[in-house]
Amino acid sequence: MNGGRVSCAGLESRSRSVRILVSGSTGLVGSAVIDSLSHQGHDLTRLVRPTTEVRKPRATHSQELPQVLWNPQSGLLNSRADGSEAIIHLAGASIAGHRWTAAWKRELGDSRVAATRQLIASLRRLNRPPQIFIAASAIGFYGDRGDEELTESSAPGTDFLSRLTVDWEAESARAAEFGARVVVLRFGVILAKDGGALPRMALPFRLGAGGRLGSGRQWISWVALEDIVGIIRFALETNLLSGPANAVSPNPVRNAEFTKTLGRVLHRPTIFPAPSFALRMALGEMADSLLLAGQKVYPIKLQRLGYHFLYPDLEPALAHVLRRPD
Repeated sequence: MNGGRVSCAGLESRSRSVRILVSGSTGLVGSAVIDSLSHQGHDLTRLVRPTTEVRKPRATHSQELPQVLWNPQSGLLNSRADGSEAIIHLAGASIAGHRWTAAWKRELGDSRVAATRQLIASLRRLNRPPQIFIAASAIGFYGDRGDEELTESSAPGTDFLSRLTVDWEAESARAAEFGARVVVLRFGVILAKDGGALPRMALPFRLGAGGRLGSGRQWISWVALEDIVGIIRFALETNLLSGPANAVSPNPVRNAEFTKTLGRVLHRPTIFPAPSFALRMALGEMADSLLLAGQKVYPIKLQRLGYHFLYPDLEPALAHVLRRPD
């Protein structure tokens, strides 16, 4: 897979094996990144909690990957992390995995803000901390912004998810204190066959009961999983990229258009809308932030530096993700 053109200011060579730590390596994005970078021949190490269960990468030539134990509560980090050239930090509890009770909000904060703070402190104590720090973030940073066109220079929102993301990014930025080039990737709605939001979104359509959410006018800024992997590889290889970068397709769509396109790809009707009040009753505050809010986000930094999207348009992306196996 060619994830994008690489700047001459990047890593010395695509063929050179780079020592990379990956946190959150068992999640949707982490698993795909591990598979891709393993295939490229990089020297990967999983940054794992003692209780984490991991799987072997799908690449047939790959060996079982080494692990470095990390305790996000205490910050304890095995010294085998020393000398890693880069870290891809993807760890964090699922935003959509639970109703947003007070306890779950604390978990979201602890697994992102507090854990990143501890990780940065642990990396700072290494003799040779990584010089590239690539961290996950989210377009929830912007909050509900209607039809406003959002770029990396746009101000943050004011809701819970916005405040959480602002604090999360601030902790990641502290990696610059030990000399690392920091890239914070604001992920949009990730389209993937076996994880993320799309399988749950597609289920009512497969049952013939799909439709728009709320008014259908809210913008969805989406991105294919293959492009997320390509963007992470691009961030590793492109030294001109730093700070926040929107990891979204250049073509956001309204929820109503997303709905019609998904129905067309699945050959299912789209005549059963989900009213806003019903979504709020079922999901509470999470419905407003994740389903009814809209962000019209553009990947200005990535495009200016020459990243070429594999799936810039929605219908080909959905057709690729949802295609039946041969």
